[in-house]
Amino acid sequence: MRYLTLVVIGFVVLCGWMVLESGVFDYRRPNSGACILLQSTPENQNRGAANAPSEEPPRITADNSVTFGADSAAPASVILGSVDPNSGYNFQLELSSLGAAIRRATFSGFDDRDYKNPQPLEILSPIYKADGSEILSMANAGFQNDALVQQKRALPLQKLHWKSFGVEKASDGSQQTARFETTIKIQDTNEQVLKLTKTYKIIRGSYLLECNITVENLSDTQQKVRFDLSGPGGLGREGIRADMRKVVAGFRDPKNQINSVRLEKKHLIKAKSLDERRLKTTEKFLWAAAVNKYFAAIVVPLPDEGKDYCDWITDKTGQLYNPDGDRKADSGDEAIGLDLKIAPGTLAATGQADSSKTYNFQLYIGPKDKSLFDKNEQYRKLGFFQTIDFMGCCCPAGIIKPLAFGILAIMKWMYGFIGNYGVVIIILVFLMRLAMHPITKKSQISMSKMSKLAPMSEEIKKKYANNKAEMNKQMMALYRKQGASPIMGFLPMMVQMPIWIALWSAVYASIELRGAPFLPFWITDLSMPDALYRFPTEIVLPLLGWKIASLNLLPLMMGVAFYLQQKLMPSQASAASNPQVAQQQKMMMIMMPLMFPLMLYNAPSGVNLYIMSSTFAGVFEQYVIRKHIREKEEVESQGLVAVTSKTGGKVKKKKPKPFYKNM
Repeated sequence: MRYLTLVVIGFVVLCGWMVLESGVFDYRRPNSGACILLQSTPENQNRGAANAPSEEPPRITADNSVTFGADSAAPASVILGSVDPNSGYNFQLELSSLGAAIRRATFSGFDDRDYKNPQPLEILSPIYKADGSEILSMANAGFQNDALVQQKRALPLQKLHWKSFGVEKASDGSQQTARFETTIKIQDTNEQVLKLTKTYKIIRGSYLLECNITVENLSDTQQKVRFDLSGPGGLGREGIRADMRKVVAGFRDPKNQINSVRLEKKHLIKAKSLDERRLKTTEKFLWAAAVNKYFAAIVVPLPDEGKDYCDWITDKTGQLYNPDGDRKADSGDEAIGLDLKIAPGTLAATGQADSSKTYNFQLYIGPKDKSLFDKNEQYRKLGFFQTIDFMGCCCPAGIIKPLAFGILAIMKWMYGFIGNYGVVIIILVFLMRLAMHPITKKSQISMSKMSKLAPMSEEIKKKYANNKAEMNKQMMALYRKQGASPIMGFLPMMVQMPIWIALWSAVYASIELRGAPFLPFWITDLSMPDALYRFPTEIVLPLLGWKIASLNLLPLMMGVAFYLQQKLMPSQASAASNPQVAQQQKMMMIMMPLMFPLMLYNAPSGVNLYIMSSTFAGVFEQYVIRKHIREKEEVESQGLVAVTSKTGGKVKKKKPKPFYKNM
């Protein structure tokens, strides 16, 4: 019984950890003045200005009295794409002239899951800082040329309104393009030195958009330029229980395998230095992304011609913005962002062949859907599936990921002819139970034998309490004689555990379950609590502080299932002779039916449906196994051998063991 208790307690701790891992229960308009001037930068950025070879062409230099700036255009907003599902576009972009950046990106095919008034889901939005300023996705910042590096200053182009040229549409309506420009000049002489052009292009039916930034030298001297870029940011939580937002980077190793590194929100909260916020990739950098539970915004810098990876991104860092400064960073105003540093590039004097350089980016804004990534060759080659997270717990990701992806593929295949993911989950659970039944049965029989041996094992422990070696020897002899094994009691469970964890993870992370209904009157969204009845106002539990917005039936049914499961656990025999075991059993009878419904009360209904189905299936399975064990014990008590195919279907008397096997 002690082994059984340890296994059950371990399983409870494991499941509790998984549940906790999944979660428990002044905007100020920017200044649009006529001109923007230099700002000092806190970092010393003497990159490429000093120690220039004498044979290089002369570069622009300036002392601190020379001021660079750019004229600010009239504020403008440009719309690309559409939120109309019938338009053919997968999203709508709201572009801002401020930094020539993306202010908002809104899906046409996904809503915000508001049961009262669902609206198209806004996937990218402005990030607000504590001072009220905002950060927009794909905004240029920290622009420098040789002279600015010499002055240790940078031009904050993210605070500048670029000139907008509106929207250009293809004649067949298949794509839309927007263009922005700004010119950098010397303020005193009004001499133009550089021009920046940024274009965005979206294509109907694609989750990819193109963003190209061209820097053109307008001076008659060579210039070296560099800048920073705000990556995609402002994604909402999506996870109703846990904040699963993080930043991820993908890279290719020497074996041509795609790997990833990630910084989760909890890591960014604790990060104190720039180095702790870096997405460190020692191999060939491919992309960086901001992600939440279901969606990803992935920026892909395209390599120069003749190269298989981008070598002009020098740094990639994650950012956590917490405007109200709350200690736990969970009040709801937090945002995660991504910053990129672009390597210095040399531009020849105006009119020459290399007087301009274009930095090409692609931006994927869409669902974290493995089947979608597999169908698109580019997504597959870049390894976008690395943005999908599973809760591997104590199991290695190398085991959980393939299993979870396989289960997701099976779920999608079953949905093709069933048409209801709730039914798919229930059927899949029963199929898994059926496939694992031989192992489960063997485990239950072994645990039953172990519980029967508890009184004898206790006597051996008392008799040989001062001789551990002899005690172990006698215990093993007892197990051999009775055909029991302490290992077989929990080894099958350990074999099954990766499969159940993978199934849990697949159901929890599946984008297909987002907004998918089970029944028209109940469980209308498998990614949300089932909410049989919604309360007019939230109820706050005393002491715990948990907020309850609805009556969720699935967790209550789950409590009943856990109670029945505990009643059928093979532990009654040892409990009668050991008061300590009896007390442990009584505690488990109370703890399991109460703990899980409480922890999973606000969990997605798809997850609760899976757990409840699995538990009820386990109750039925245990009933069948217990019945088999009782029948076998009754037959053996009469000195008969149980009917099997080997006995020809006839009950035979049990043959006594040879005398030498009883010695």
